[in-house]
Amino acid sequence: MSAQEQIGTRAPSSVPRRVTAGVLLILTVAAGLLVHGALPDSAATDIAGDALYAVAAYLAVVLIAPRLPPITAGVIAAVWCTAVELFQVTGLPLAWGARFPPVMLVLGTVFDMRDLAVYLATIALAAALDAGIRAILHRR
Repeated sequence: MSAQEQIGTRAPSSVPRRVTAGVLLILTVAAGLLVHGALPDSAATDIAGDALYAVAAYLAVVLIAPRLPPITAGVIAAVWCTAVELFQVTGLPLAWGARFPPVMLVLGTVFDMRDLAVYLATIALAAALDAGIRAILHRR
């Protein structure tokens, strides 16, 4: 046993966090597809879809880099979501989505300031929840 293990300072394994993020990402994408495909288009489903997209972005970051602190994962996810939303100003996602509709699921269609607010609030909540869970697990 190493000295770090003996005094309880060993870094937590990234495997459980990666597996958890992967499972939650699959469930989040499924929920997003359900909201997009099965529910009537409304402001509520638009906001729900935006929130699920932001959660998926956060979980994707955690899946790729499970040792990142929640705040760093949140910043990366927020930068991604903001970049995608601003890219919509170019009109390219809308044009590409007209030719190949699945593109709209990743890049959206048209810029909406409300989407940015939903993304940032949801990512902040996801990072806070992640940090809280990690703190509880670290105490054990």
